[in-house]
Amino acid sequence: MAAALRILHWACRLFLAGVFLYSGYIKVQSPLEFAGALSGYKLFPDALIFPMATYFPWLEIALGVLFLIGWKIRYVAIGGAALLLVFTVLLTVTYLRGIDANCGCFGFGDRISPRTIARDSLMLLPALLLVFEARLKKLAAAETSVV
Repeated sequence: MAAALRILHWACRLFLAGVFLYSGYIKVQSPLEFAGALSGYKLFPDALIFPMATYFPWLEIALGVLFLIGWKIRYVAIGGAALLLVFTVLLTVTYLRGIDANCGCFGFGDRISPRTIARDSLMLLPALLLVFEARLKKLAAAETSVV
């Protein structure tokens, strides 16, 4: 069981590192397109759109790097899960308001749809696994000692 948890730990870290590094990189390369995507959500004041489009991708890249190097994984996972939850809520609210907007998550041709909402929701799972990993290890240890 411990070996399986270790493999799962690394799979989650590498997956999340890839997600955040890739999505941040795409946005850093095209801040104006990302600003357009953010504007399309019709949730943010115009004065915040360009600063968000400029600096937010660097937060994603930083999270990706931290997942790779393994620094304070539980805290990084909490930050990643919070960010993914915010993304999911923003996508859902925009979709439910009937706004046809560009997701801007992994490029700029992906419209917000139930598919994009489900995709972002599912990305929460590996982050939550890393957040609650210590509890899972305790449960696994308790299960092993009982058997």
